[in-house]
Amino acid sequence: MDTKENILMKKYEVGRMLGQGSFAKVYYGRNLVTGQGVALKCINKQKVMKIGLVKQIKREISVMNRVRHPNIMHLEEVMATKTKIYFVMEYAKGGELFKKVAKCRLKEETARKYFQQLMGAVVFCHSRGVYHRDLKPENLLLDDEGNLKVSDFGLSAVAESKRQDGLLHTTCGTPAYVAPEVITRKGYDGAKSDIWSCGVILFVMLAGHLPFYCKNLMDMYRKIAKGSYKCPHWFSPQVRRLLSKILDPNPETRISAAEIMEHPWFKAGLCVEKPATTVETGVVARPLGLDDATELARPDNLNAFDIISLSSGFDLSGLFVSRDQKDDVRFTSTRSASCIVSKLEDVARESGFKLMKKERGSFKLDGSSEGTKREGLSIDVEIYGIGPSYHLVEMKKSSGDLMEFQHLLRQTSFGDIVCSWLGDQQHH
Repeated sequence: MDTKENILMKKYEVGRMLGQGSFAKVYYGRNLVTGQGVALKCINKQKVMKIGLVKQIKREISVMNRVRHPNIMHLEEVMATKTKIYFVMEYAKGGELFKKVAKCRLKEETARKYFQQLMGAVVFCHSRGVYHRDLKPENLLLDDEGNLKVSDFGLSAVAESKRQDGLLHTTCGTPAYVAPEVITRKGYDGAKSDIWSCGVILFVMLAGHLPFYCKNLMDMYRKIAKGSYKCPHWFSPQVRRLLSKILDPNPETRISAAEIMEHPWFKAGLCVEKPATTVETGVVARPLGLDDATELARPDNLNAFDIISLSSGFDLSGLFVSRDQKDDVRFTSTRSASCIVSKLEDVARESGFKLMKKERGSFKLDGSSEGTKREGLSIDVEIYGIGPSYHLVEMKKSSGDLMEFQHLLRQTSFGDIVCSWLGDQQHH
């Protein structure tokens, strides 16, 4: 690792190796300021680019920033050197759920608790337009209090990945946990395929073995396609009925997440209290008021990934951004936050947008109203505070045509508030 005396970036003490893959190693780390344990995923830049996993790494960062939930592994920050990329992640002291199940099957009450937490995380992901696509016990970790944490979003997809038929088409996942419609390669609903995988996980937790296992892969696929499995005698009638609805090979009739969460077996012993950890929820946009700009006098601080992007030595834009398909831009400004907001109001007025305020430091340029000049185009704008008079502005297309987004940027003059464009220089 690029460390001096096992200290990374003067912030983390690097300890023992927790795991190793073909292009990444995971170490235990300790935050020198807080003393908190973390997992440090060290990725070799050269190997990533050679293997062609640039898009996968970019997607994983994007997705993990999008889904913050008590039962999803939290990405603390991303750091980089010229040769390495570091994911600083929440440390799951309890290890993989797989190792727990491998020792012996779980009691029904324990399996139900994990399944409840798994479904909570999966439903949250789906509400954010994220589909995991590789749910299995190896990707479910446990914290020191025994709470489940969904990890490894490297194969995940987002709603924007759907084709015109509204379906996903990339065949991926672990064979024993993959839904039958994924195998057929005819397109599939990411939410429904995730539900199938959750059903396989529930079966494995209760039985201690896979429902469709065969040594011959084609025989296993045939079993999966037919939904052919047998429940052990110790399965309760309620869980048998639930599994029969989840492991339905027809995605059209397969039970939905909402229906699972209303099932009597699922609801048994379910804690209705709000979790101690705040779950990030969607914020309803509202029109920007005249006094709202003052709320940006001291915007929230940047995370480490944002700050890294400002330094050419640590700039990841060349690795993570496809310059010919760029749907977001960033620039720095030495103007006040209120001046930046005022400029956004001018842009909205001149270009036929509505400027909406979502939350502190977060806005939306909305051109989705019928009959407007920019009908269908919607842009999310985030303003981050680096210092009292230094800001980072990020503009990202959330819907609409990419060419129209790029045309707007070329047509609109931000020169009076821009200090420097970051990454791609096409907007100078």
